[in-house]
Amino acid sequence: MADTARGLILAAPASGSGKTVLTLALLRHLRTRGVRVAPVKAGPDYIDPAFHAAAAGRACLNLDTWAMRPATLAALAARAGAEADLILAEGVMGLFDGAAGAAPGGPGSSADLARATGWPVVLLVDAKGMGASAAALVRGFAEFQRDLDLAGVIFNRVGGARHEALLRAACEPLGPPVLGCVPRDEALVLPERHLGLVQAGEHAALEAFLTRAGEIIGAHVDLEALSALARPCARAAEAPAPPVPPLGQSIAVARDLAFAFAYPHVLEAWRTAGAELRFFSPLADDAPPPEADAVFLPGGYPELHAGRLADNAGFLDGLRGAAARGAVVYGECGGYMVLGQSLTDAQGARHAMAGLLPLETSFARPRRHLGYREAVLLDAGPLGETGARYRGHEFHFAEVVGSEGAGGAEGAAPLFRCRDSRGEDLGTAGVQIGSVFGSFLHLVDGAD
Repeated sequence: MADTARGLILAAPASGSGKTVLTLALLRHLRTRGVRVAPVKAGPDYIDPAFHAAAAGRACLNLDTWAMRPATLAALAARAGAEADLILAEGVMGLFDGAAGAAPGGPGSSADLARATGWPVVLLVDAKGMGASAAALVRGFAEFQRDLDLAGVIFNRVGGARHEALLRAACEPLGPPVLGCVPRDEALVLPERHLGLVQAGEHAALEAFLTRAGEIIGAHVDLEALSALARPCARAAEAPAPPVPPLGQSIAVARDLAFAFAYPHVLEAWRTAGAELRFFSPLADDAPPPEADAVFLPGGYPELHAGRLADNAGFLDGLRGAAARGAVVYGECGGYMVLGQSLTDAQGARHAMAGLLPLETSFARPRRHLGYREAVLLDAGPLGETGARYRGHEFHFAEVVGSEGAGGAEGAAPLFRCRDSRGEDLGTAGVQIGSVFGSFLHLVDGAD
């Protein structure tokens, strides 16, 4: 499948600059103009891509230069460009911020993705509280790494016509053109919670928000000049190995507001390998289809629905029945917690879960666990042979308050040995008993 679409990356000096909202506004406005625009998200994010998909009308793929092998990255860039006119990638954190311990602009950063793809960068600068000083910031970002193509600038949260004129005049001698100045507007605000934005599926007025955001961006950004900056991907597509082996031939995948964090590229790779995916909703008290030989519980927000899940006997009995008949049952992060004995919510209420793994988790005293992980499989199983390596990430606020790993449970053993992005040993992670296993890690790709 040839990559014929041209792409560009919307990046920023720092998180909180408004990248996601302006990316959504651009996606929606371009779509309304008939542009076949394909969304991409840099880094290991689940929440933003769901908004991207709603804005663009097509699935959003993740691209990650730390967690993905070069062949995987190239194949996904090509897939993003299929049947599209333009690829719009939202960057991650600040432009040069990547994996912990990496040099500025190194693996995991938006800058590294720009180099890997050849897509130019449009810098989004939050201009609130800045006047002519914004020009110094733009110049610094343009010159910090000269092999990076910083092709244009958009100012966000601009205070009015005089503020805009000042910003444009200060930046005029620098080279990268000012493509737009977006005003401060409460219509460009989305609600947040502890892992990021409130999920797209929970935003009742999302369509109205996207429509209004698209109108605002269309009135304040030169879309023709922006689109003209885009370039085709510089990396030829390859045929990579599946990022994660299919768990079975018929895979039941939990999908609802409690289990929304599944990577499209992983699910699509399972389909390509010949697996049938059967989606079910634990929140609706669905049991995994009885014909499924594998069950996948992705991450999400089970802690927000713990009481309801605990009461859903059809779902929990279905999980136990799948395990009893020897089906593979795999949970990541939130899904892993549901496979445990109990989950205590933020209010301190303890809820019984499936009881398939020796694990008790709690949000009563939340503490953030965040970072890239390299994981080595300790025993052969559905994820591969002993020693198989993966790259992924961990991002949760839960604390383990009961046994994890062997934990004294009969037949229990740790699943992975892990290191962080600096190469520091983090010990073991996850647990497995027979055909049931999981961990707090979200697996992105295999590691060579």
